Amino acid sequence: MSSFSILFISDVCGRPGRQACAHMIKELREELAVDYVVANVENAAGGFGITPEMSRKMFTYGINVQTSGNHIWDRVQILEYLNETPRLLRPANYPDPVSGYGRYVDTIGIHKVGVINLQGRVFMANIDCPFRTADRIVREVRKETPIILVDFHAEATSEKQALAAYLDGKVSAVVGTHTHVQTADEKVSSLGTAYITDVGMTGPHESIIGMEKSPSLGRFLTGTPKRFSPATGDVKLQAVVIRIDAGSGEATHIERISRDFDLVDYQNRGNSNYNDIDVD
Repeated sequence: MSSFSILFISDVCGRPGRQACAHMIKELREELAVDYVVANVENAAGGFGITPEMSRKMFTYGINVQTSGNHIWDRVQILEYLNETPRLLRPANYPDPVSGYGRYVDTIGIHKVGVINLQGRVFMANIDCPFRTADRIVREVRKETPIILVDFHAEATSEKQALAAYLDGKVSAVVGTHTHVQTADEKVSSLGTAYITDVGMTGPHESIIGMEKSPSLGRFLTGTPKRFSPATGDVKLQAVVIRIDAGSGEATHIERISRDFDLVDYQNRGNSNYNDIDVD
């Protein structure tokens, strides 16, 4: 049985999340013997969106495909870049003629792998149906490969579970993003689809979903807008590793990852080659 493994890294938040990716991804690729890395990067620029410069830099950290969600539109300069860079995905169920691509099929050695990005509608924007969009795209991608990972960027657990049930046996994995809180419900179905409701967040966990606590508390207490900035404490890289039978596309194992990251420790070990652009 030929095996293919994917490391999916959860929502990268601000500079702390980018630093963790810069230092840890290549180590994890080797340690966990993964063939492919996907990362959701929609919060990489100060917690809101991503810039072209950041995306280009993050590819050099060992990421094969970048996914996103509702915050991909927060930086206007990303629109042209989305059209130029099919490896940075936006949710496929945004209606035409929005910029970018919602799926990507890559070739790694003798294998092809498909990555699909979708966004939920419960408590989120009322865009096109993710279920019907998935029908169409999964049919297209399965003509090229049975190895298919779906990043479902959604708020409601029920909607995420529903999409996993809808795509059960049709894709290798449905992984949830958006809430920034890692869930402990990872599983592989009897039909070979791996699932987790939310992979979590790569960034500062001494925070409120990655942001400094005080502005978040102020917004809840007063109901008025506040300026949010990424926090800095208790940085973790959170991810899942999915093992897949390359012939059938069926997942055989999913493992939840949560690793502490200390930039000073990497600097003391002489392993600090971080060179990012100056944006929080």
